[in-house]
Amino acid sequence: MAIHSDFKRDWLSNPKTEFLAGLVVALALIPEAIGFAIIAGVDPRVGLYASFSIAVIISMIGGRPGMISAATAAVAVLVVPLVRDHGVEYLFAATILMGIFQAIAALLRLDLLMRFVSRSVITGFVNALAILIFMAQLPQLTGEAFTWQTYAMVAAGLAIIYGLPKLTSWVPSPLAAIIVLAAVSMYFRVDVSTVGDMGELPDSLPWIHIPQIPITWETLQIIAPYSLAMAAVGLLESLLTASIVDDMTETRSDKKRETYGQGIANFVTGFIGGMGGCAMIGQSVINIKSGGRRRLSTFVAGVMLLVLIVGLGPLVAQIPMPALVAVMIFVSISTFRWKSFTEITHHPWPSNVVMIATVVMVVATHDLSIGVLTGVLLSGIFFAWKVRQLVTIQDFVEVTTHRYVFGGQIFFGSVDMLYEAMEFNEEGIDTVVIDVHDAHFWDISATGMLDKIVERLQNEGKTVELIGLNEASATLVEKYSDNDRPFESLGVVGH
Repeated sequence: MAIHSDFKRDWLSNPKTEFLAGLVVALALIPEAIGFAIIAGVDPRVGLYASFSIAVIISMIGGRPGMISAATAAVAVLVVPLVRDHGVEYLFAATILMGIFQAIAALLRLDLLMRFVSRSVITGFVNALAILIFMAQLPQLTGEAFTWQTYAMVAAGLAIIYGLPKLTSWVPSPLAAIIVLAAVSMYFRVDVSTVGDMGELPDSLPWIHIPQIPITWETLQIIAPYSLAMAAVGLLESLLTASIVDDMTETRSDKKRETYGQGIANFVTGFIGGMGGCAMIGQSVINIKSGGRRRLSTFVAGVMLLVLIVGLGPLVAQIPMPALVAVMIFVSISTFRWKSFTEITHHPWPSNVVMIATVVMVVATHDLSIGVLTGVLLSGIFFAWKVRQLVTIQDFVEVTTHRYVFGGQIFFGSVDMLYEAMEFNEEGIDTVVIDVHDAHFWDISATGMLDKIVERLQNEGKTVELIGLNEASATLVEKYSDNDRPFESLGVVGH
């Protein structure tokens, strides 16, 4: 019953809206897929076949309904040296191995690492992608493309996209903009660049293709580093995009299933002559904004992409690029989190630094992984510093006894505070009491520092009493102490 309910929800609910949303995405995917193939240095059909295959497969087995996956720039830029030095057949093999690595990642539950990505990093990731999407449209608005007709069509496209929803929601406004501008361009023969100018569209269906490479250890050494990088970047962008779509739709997704799905999609795509890919935030936003929420819209996007390029290639080739530029500018504006400007004024400064650093690194390097890893690293540093500030230290001298009371979280970032608080070689003191009732020990740095303090005090001839270790901390101390002697002699561990 549950399976039937899920099938009805994902494939049969609101089919008209889902179909039209998928059609909009398919039209927007064509120049993107061609452009990414050109970036990688391969024939346009490699990018187009990959986008078809990944979208269709992920629609059925992915963990985030409504999210669009296809060939992407993030993966394309990684394989440029591989294609240049070894040829496209090695790219196909690397894509297959990429899928295997991602399936292994799913088995290892690496998707759980997303829990360590802070909200500030996600906001920075979204804003950076919005900026990159807009920057990617600039070549169509500058240089030889700098004509009044181009700007007029882009302006008209944006007017339709933003104005039509105020009149009717029967058809997605981005689709209406593409159809209207295409009709105007063809009828009046407007002198603007078209989809056909991006590259030659394929006229045949993809078929099974076994990579023509030697099956040797040397081949594996060549492709494995590229496949590993592709798998990591692809999963990073896919899981982050899934989180963003979760927020946009106020629903949850299965990140483990999405990881498996990405792996299977890339594995199969390598066998039909396609390049690697992952989730696309731009196309996903188009889909969501056009009303696509279910698996049907993603499936339609993949199928209609193939139908358009193979069955309607000559017609699709005449679609004016300004129409698609208008759609992508709309996506850029919709993707950017404009509230982040006002949030800067009342969010903690570490959160703002993390967000801005993520944006700067992604935009500067055009590498999503570098930007996100920078944000995650800074988040970890700031968090450790904040927790460190919560450590409390008090000490009292009672005749010949010096009592220390430690509280808070004791870990690698705060252990130095304990050592610096201790008074060594004190005259007139023969007993030192270390009270940790309000403290918790987290790692071997903490146990090692406690070990060091106790041993030094005992070497000075002082009696040391360690009291108040909670059960978890005591277990950690007993298991990881570098020097058992001090704790054995104390006999109070765990009190």
